[in-house]
Amino acid sequence: MKNRSGEKIKLTSIDELLGVVNEESAMEIEIDKIKPFSGHPFKVIDDEKMQDLIESISESGVLTPVLIRPDQNDGYEMISGHRRMHAAQKAGLITIPAIVREMTDDEAVIAMVDANIQREELLPSEKAFAYKMKLEAMKRQGSRTDLTLSQNETKLRSDEILSKQVGESRAQVQRYIRLTELIPDLLELIDKKRLNFTIAVDISYIPQDVQEWIYEYICDNGFIKPNQIAALRNYLGQGPVTQSLMISILNSHIPVKAPARKVTLNEKKLTKYFPKNYTSEDVEKVIESLLEKWKQEQEVM
Repeated sequence: MKNRSGEKIKLTSIDELLGVVNEESAMEIEIDKIKPFSGHPFKVIDDEKMQDLIESISESGVLTPVLIRPDQNDGYEMISGHRRMHAAQKAGLITIPAIVREMTDDEAVIAMVDANIQREELLPSEKAFAYKMKLEAMKRQGSRTDLTLSQNETKLRSDEILSKQVGESRAQVQRYIRLTELIPDLLELIDKKRLNFTIAVDISYIPQDVQEWIYEYICDNGFIKPNQIAALRNYLGQGPVTQSLMISILNSHIPVKAPARKVTLNEKKLTKYFPKNYTSEDVEKVIESLLEKWKQEQEVM
């Protein structure tokens, strides 16, 4: 198709990329009038990246407006921009540029999650509560999102739609949501990479009072293994357990390491096969070479 001479090309504006409608424009809002989003799952941490943001704002101000909505107390609720607002406060700003938008609770949840979920290095706990909040909001919005027709006219469940939006499988989204059933101490272990994700999902099916004991066990022993949790869940399926019984169950299912095989080669025997001028490194290389050749011959047989 030929381009028309002189035809204007419409480029996507910054406002459109941010989801800001034409009628909206940024205005300076007093930071003290803005409260955090209720149940906001994304952590605002004073790390190196935050310090960089503070320095940038100190020099150039807040370049991208935050997104807020009016509350019922003549104030505002933050939707997107918690890190920017925190940095602005640290930089000594009293006001911040903001887009004010009227939004329902579910619209606000979805907008808040969408604005943050693409961030790099999200913690597992952040994903867990973000996915749960958005999925519940999508379901509450009714049939338009809960049963949505795709291009091939197949009805999609809300969790299927969410999985496509966040680039995770539906099963993985559900696994993350399971993490919200964990006690905070165990969630922190996952975030710190001291507790395996898959094991944590299995623990999420265990009552939270027993989870407290599991946390203490991990702190005392430094680890927990899948077969230990599987055994504990099997016992719990038959009835309640005490803390002492739980410890006994876990200890009796600690994986046993296979005994290390130690082979000692007598130096007197080795001298029969190697010249006297061979060093220990030379001998080791020859033995490894012969063993490798033997291994290859076994694989062919």
